[in-house]
Amino acid sequence: MAQLLPYIPSFITVHLGPPNSNAENVTVSFQDYVKNVASSEVYPTWNENALRANILAITSFALNRVYTEFYRVRGYPFDITSSTAYDQQFYRDRNYFANISRLVDSLFDDYIRRVGFIEPLAAKFCNGTSVTCEGLSQWGSQNLAAQGYGWLQILRNYYGRDIEIVADAQKADYTESYPGTALRVGSRGRSVALIQTALNRISQNFPAIPKLSVDGIFGSGTERSVRIFQQAFGLTDDGIVGRQTWYAVERVYAGVLRLSELRSQGLRYEDLGWEFPEPLRVGDRGNKVGQLQYMLAVVGQFVQEVPVISADGIFGPLTRDAVIAFQRYEGFPTTGEADDRTWDALYELYSGIDNRVLDNRAAFPQFDTADTTVVNARQRLAALGYTGANLQEAIRAFQRANGLSVTGRLNDATARAITRQYQARGYSSSTRMTQYPGTELSVGSRDSR
Repeated sequence: MAQLLPYIPSFITVHLGPPNSNAENVTVSFQDYVKNVASSEVYPTWNENALRANILAITSFALNRVYTEFYRVRGYPFDITSSTAYDQQFYRDRNYFANISRLVDSLFDDYIRRVGFIEPLAAKFCNGTSVTCEGLSQWGSQNLAAQGYGWLQILRNYYGRDIEIVADAQKADYTESYPGTALRVGSRGRSVALIQTALNRISQNFPAIPKLSVDGIFGSGTERSVRIFQQAFGLTDDGIVGRQTWYAVERVYAGVLRLSELRSQGLRYEDLGWEFPEPLRVGDRGNKVGQLQYMLAVVGQFVQEVPVISADGIFGPLTRDAVIAFQRYEGFPTTGEADDRTWDALYELYSGIDNRVLDNRAAFPQFDTADTTVVNARQRLAALGYTGANLQEAIRAFQRANGLSVTGRLNDATARAITRQYQARGYSSSTRMTQYPGTELSVGSRDSR
C-alpha cells in the first residue's frame, strides 16, 4: 500500500542501534546515507565493478525499507537502523572515501528490481567470510570482479538473472502512505481502492475476509471486510480505517507478499485494480498514470503506431503523445487526455496481449540471446558497428542492414540476428530472455547502464 512507483527520498531517518534500543535517530540526505554505508561496508581499494555492485545493493535495500515503510508500519519513527543484524552499517558523522563518494553520486538514484516487479529488491548482503547469507557476498563480489566480471554480472550471480536496473528514479520528499483522514462508509478515491486491493490479497491467506470489488467506493462490503480484518488482528472492529488499521493492513499486505524479503512474491501492476479512475492529462502524477504508461508500453511493443514510453508516474509530453497515437489508432478524437473510452479500449487491448501473447510460451519461448536490458542491447549493437543518436536508431540501422522489418524495436527476429552475429564475432552470450521483457527497448529506454 506504499506509493506504487518507488522514488528516491530526499532524506532518510536512521536509528543508531537495533530497532528496540533507546538510541538516537538522525536524519540525513539519502545520498549521504548511501555514501556513509558504502564507506562503512566495503573497501575503497576494491575493483570498481565490485564497488558498483555493492553500492547498488546498499541503495536497493534501503529503498525497499522506505518503500514498504518497514519500520513506520510497526510504529517506529525511523526508516532504517544502523544495526547490521537488521539492516546496514551506518556511523554518524563519518568521512567518505573520495572514489566511493564519486560513484554514489552517479548511482544513488538507481536501484535493483526483479523483472516485472515494482518494489526495489530487498538486496541483502553479508561479508561472505565470517558471515554468509542468501544474497551478495561482499568479498565474493571483489573476487568475481578480479576475475573480470562486470558489476551487472556480479549482481546477477547473487540475485539471479531476472533482475534489472532502474536508472534515474524520480526523487521526492517522504510522505507517509496514510491519507491523513480515516476512511469509512461513504469515502471514495485512490486510498479506498488501495485498501480494497490489499484486503483482497490478504484474503488469499485469510479466507474469512470477503473479496471486494476494487472500485474506490467504501460501501458496506468494504466495511465488513475491514471489520473482519480488525477482528483477526486484534484491532477495534469499528469498520473504520484509521491510522492504526491502515498501517496494520499495509504491514500484513507486505508480509503476505514478502515484499521486504529477498525472495519476494513481488508487487506487479497486474495485482492492482485497473478500473478507470478519472480523466488523466498532462501534469497528473501517481499510480494511475503509472498504470496508463505501463499499458501503453506493452501495447507499443505490438502496435507500431504507438510509441513506447517509460512508466514514471508523471503525465508529461511523451505520455500525451503516446495517448494521442493510441487514440488515432483506435479512431478516437485525439485529445491527448486518457478519458474513460480511451482507458477502457487501451485496457482491453493490453489485457488481450497479456493473456494471449505474453503468457504464451509457444509464441514467446525463452532462448539464449541478447539480454533484454538496454545496456547489453546497446553494447552488442555497438560491437557489431551499429550506432546512432539513440538505441532505436541503432536497432533500425541493424534491421536495415540485415533485411529485417525496420521497426526500431528489439523483437524476436532482431534479437536472434544480433545474437548470431555477436557470437560469430567470438563474443559469448550467456543471458536468457523472453522476447518481451516487460520494459520498453526503444527511445527513452534507461532501465540499465
